[in-house]
Amino acid sequence: MDFDLTEKQKLIQERAYRFAVEEIEPVARACDREERHPKEIWKKACERGLVGVTIPEVYGGPGLGFVGLTLETEQLSRVDLGICLVIAAATFGSENIMMYGTEEQKKKYLPLLVHGEAISAGAYTEPDAGTDVASTRTTAIKDGEEYVINGNKIFITNGTVCDWMVVLCITRPEEERRYERHSLILVESERKGVEANQLKGKMGVRASETTEISFSDVRVPCENLIGEEGKGFYNTMEFFNRTRLEVGALALGTAQGALDKSITHVRQRRQFGSPLAAFQMVQAKIADMATFVEAARSLVYRAALKVDKGEIDPALIAMSKWYACEVAVKVADDAIQLHGGYGILKEYDVEHYWRNAKVMEIFEGAKEIEKILIARRILGRY
Repeated sequence: MDFDLTEKQKLIQERAYRFAVEEIEPVARACDREERHPKEIWKKACERGLVGVTIPEVYGGPGLGFVGLTLETEQLSRVDLGICLVIAAATFGSENIMMYGTEEQKKKYLPLLVHGEAISAGAYTEPDAGTDVASTRTTAIKDGEEYVINGNKIFITNGTVCDWMVVLCITRPEEERRYERHSLILVESERKGVEANQLKGKMGVRASETTEISFSDVRVPCENLIGEEGKGFYNTMEFFNRTRLEVGALALGTAQGALDKSITHVRQRRQFGSPLAAFQMVQAKIADMATFVEAARSLVYRAALKVDKGEIDPALIAMSKWYACEVAVKVADDAIQLHGGYGILKEYDVEHYWRNAKVMEIFEGAKEIEKILIARRILGRY
C-alpha cells in the first residue's frame, strides 16, 4: 500500500501545522483556561481553506476527502485539540447532508460552512441514549407540513454557536422495529423553542463548546427531513463510521504533540551532568512512544484511504479510533513522566495533552464499544 502523499495533500498538511503554530498556539492556553470558543480562529481557518475539507468542490469545498481531513486534523491537534475541534468540527453533522441530503439541501447549506457563513452541529446523544442510539426519545410529530419536535440532547458540540443542527428524532413511534423509528431533521438554531446551554468544568477539549439542548414544540418544515423517514438510525451509524475516523486523527495529533514536547525537553533538561536524552531508559521510552505513534498513524491513514475509495470497513475504523486514542493517553502519560515535576505544571505545556487524550477514549463511542464492534466483525454473529 502506497502511503506517499500527493503534492496537494502535503500542502494541506504544511498549511495546517503552520496555522496551528502561528494562530492557535498563542491563544490556546487562554481558551483552555477560560473555556472559550475562539470564533475568530474559526473565521481565519475558513479564510485559509481549512474548514470543510471533505466538502466537494461543486459545493464550494476543496474536496480533499478523509485523507485530507486526517492530515489536517493531525497537524492542528499537535498544538491544541480543543481549538482543532473548533475548526474540524465546525461542519459536524454536514456529512449527513452530503451522504443523504437532497441536491437542494446540499446547495443551500454546504457552501455556507466553507465560506465562514455558518457553523453546524449534530444533535444525537441524549441523557439516556449515548452508546444506545436507538433509545433516543426526542420526538418529531408531523402536523400538516411541519414536524413538531420535543426532547433533550446532551454533550452536543457547537450547541450555542451553531446556525443549524442535524437532530435525530423519533418520527415513526408505531414501528415494531426500534431501528426504523428514527429520522434525521435539520433544525435551525434560531427557531422558537430551541434552547442551548454550555456545559462548564470539562477536563479537556475546553475550547470546543459542549452543550445540552432542549426542544420545546419546535416547528420545522417537512422539507428539512434529511434522507428517508425511518432511516435515521442507519444513517447515523454510517455517519459515525466517518466521524470515528476523525477522532482517531485527533488522537494521533495529540500523541504526536506530546511526543514533540518530550523530545525537546529531554534534549534540553540536564541531570547528573548530562542531558536526559543521554540516559538509555529515557531513550527507550522515547523509542516506545515514537513507535506507538507511528503504528497508530498507519492504522488511521489506512482507514482514511479506504473510506476515500468507498470501502467502508467499520472494524478497521473502530481499530484506528480505539488504538490511536489509547496511544494518545499512553504517550501523553509518558510525556508527563519524562518532564518529572514540571510535567504537572501548566506552564510547561504538556499536561493538557493527557487531559485532552482521555476525552478521546470516550466520545464517538467509548473504547469498550469499539472493541465490541471489532470482535463482532471478526467473530461474526456466533
